[in-house]
Amino acid sequence: MNEIKNLVNTIIEGIQEKKGSKIVVADLTKIGNTICNYFIICQGNSTNHVSAVTNEIENYVRIHSGEKPIAIDGLKNAEWIAIDYADVMVHVFLPETRQYYDLEDLWEDAKLTKIEDLN
Repeated sequence: MNEIKNLVNTIIEGIQEKKGSKIVVADLTKIGNTICNYFIICQGNSTNHVSAVTNEIENYVRIHSGEKPIAIDGLKNAEWIAIDYADVMVHVFLPETRQYYDLEDLWEDAKLTKIEDLN
């Protein structure tokens, strides 16, 4: 489990490197039958920013933890990109898309931790 938490922290650092914002970590470990242990949700300001944050996460995690994603989906439109690390699923949204799907509310039974934006 410590390995998973290290992955979560590395992903957060990768998001912050490209100024991804409004990071929320949803701890799903106490909820049965989930597809992963953690969701990390964040946003970029534009489709280019969403793509840049996604690329930085992938590169930063590979360099700092040696992990590669199983899959990345949503690159074409870059409104909502999902990065699958098996135990951790990362969601990078445009603000309006994030508001529409409202994953934080959907997973309200999870322990949600908001990460302060870096200035």
